[in-house]
Amino acid sequence: MKLTLKLALFLLVAAGCTAQTQFVQVKDGQFVRDGKSYNYIGTNFWYGPILASDGQGGDYARLCRELDTLKALGLENLRVLVGADGVDGVFSRVEPTLQKAPGVYNDTLLVGLDRFLVELGKRDMQAVLYLNNSWEWSGGYGQYMEWATGEKALIPLIDGYWPFMQQMRKFQTSKESQELFYNHVRAIVGRTNSITGKPYREDPAIFSWQIGNEPRCFSDEAAVRDGFIGWLTESARIIKELDPNHMVSTGNEGFMGCEQDMDLLERVCAIPGVDYMTIHIWPYNWNWVKADSLREDLGMAMDNTLEYILRHQELSVKYGLPVVAEEFGFPRDGFRSDMTSPTSARDAYYAFVFSQVGTTLQGANFWGWSGFAVPLHEQWESGDPYTGDPAQEAQGLNGVYITDTTVDIISEAVANLKQL
Repeated sequence: MKLTLKLALFLLVAAGCTAQTQFVQVKDGQFVRDGKSYNYIGTNFWYGPILASDGQGGDYARLCRELDTLKALGLENLRVLVGADGVDGVFSRVEPTLQKAPGVYNDTLLVGLDRFLVELGKRDMQAVLYLNNSWEWSGGYGQYMEWATGEKALIPLIDGYWPFMQQMRKFQTSKESQELFYNHVRAIVGRTNSITGKPYREDPAIFSWQIGNEPRCFSDEAAVRDGFIGWLTESARIIKELDPNHMVSTGNEGFMGCEQDMDLLERVCAIPGVDYMTIHIWPYNWNWVKADSLREDLGMAMDNTLEYILRHQELSVKYGLPVVAEEFGFPRDGFRSDMTSPTSARDAYYAFVFSQVGTTLQGANFWGWSGFAVPLHEQWESGDPYTGDPAQEAQGLNGVYITDTTVDIISEAVANLKQL
């Protein structure tokens, strides 16, 4: 009888240990999975949960085809939008949206999120799930402020980027707006999957929770910056309280997302509960290359990229944080968006960034996967297929289609990483 009890206890403990190793963790500044050091190459696949839904935008057959292809390429880490905020029909906003009003959800899309995680689990793939956005294309900051204050959110392509950014800085000091977001965090992170009956906190298909896509304070004022750090800190606290199993990241771009202020970036790195550092790299957006000389400027883009990575790696050592270039992109040759245009400059740039994984970086997710989509318009319209380029951007400019030569670069990079 005692032997049976000891055996039962041993099996119980062993099962618990096995469950724990399913989650990626950070140990001594390194990602660890199943007790081994873990590096990865992945992609951005923001629309995955929409494809997994049964309603508007849903396409289960395409979802499975895309996931099977990504798995075959070795791209097992997908950075994904939980869902957009606000009403449908807003120019340059993706739809359908998930959160229609504060705490009012499109249940079809929630089930889509559940099904998406189930499909990832079947393939031993994982998602970085981001919950907010400083930009307009999924609602984000502007929508929460519109709900809380009644002030209509500006749209950059209509109202201009400078007025938009001036408005978005108000989010950092709007307690009412932030509280609406905290409630959203509680609803999603605390959710139980309707298909499996498993709480999200127990699902190894989640790599990490991410507070937002490119959270910025948009200001050099001390009060605004304090508010920025405050809401990131509270968001991380709430997520960890609800889900101690999964990692948390901010989604910040790094130096460029901190008003080019290393002191502010250090404050972001020091937030309790943040497990790893994220950086984003956009050579064209940051004027490292020009639209009419992408190939000629490629060397400068690579030099600046390496300097950017090394700068963050040095800081990451101080705080014991792995570094992931979780979003980086490069336009098609000639700055064209049609899917038949070549990608020679992009291919060379991708190969360079991928070569840093396993040395200066522990992960890299390119932006973004368009896969088998065939766009209908240069500017996304409701009913069009989803691509890696969100609604406010030219469809195809930065997205990677299955027909692009970039796919060969990706496959080669994944194979090289496995040899390390």
